[in-house]
Amino acid sequence: QVQLLESGGGLVQAGDSLRLSCAASGRTFNNYPMGWFRQAPGKEREFVAAISWINTYYADSVKGRFTISRDNAKNTVYLQMNGLKPEDTAVYYCAAAKSARLTVPVIRSQGGYDYWGQGTQVTVSS
Repeated sequence: QVQLLESGGGLVQAGDSLRLSCAASGRTFNNYPMGWFRQAPGKEREFVAAISWINTYYADSVKGRFTISRDNAKNTVYLQMNGLKPEDTAVYYCAAAKSARLTVPVIRSQGGYDYWGQGTQVTVSS
């Protein structure tokens, strides 16, 4: 059974940094697309960042502040978040795809992913 376990969330002040981790088990996702999405209270879940076997993708709102990376040996993907803002407050979800070849629009959409974690809360105070 595939499981994605997020960790690293917490309460921080504006300008601080956090690193989220997503450890996958039950299947190896080396070089398969993995992504981060987030959902703020009262809002729809939105794309944050994704990594394929060769490229990375970011939402405009986080570009230049967040960095997605992966450690294939650990079957883990990370999201380094710097310069956090109150509007980054949300539950952050990790996702993984079964297909290695997704188009860019699909990588940026929830529909491209087959497995989801339970989420980790990130709260940024002003």
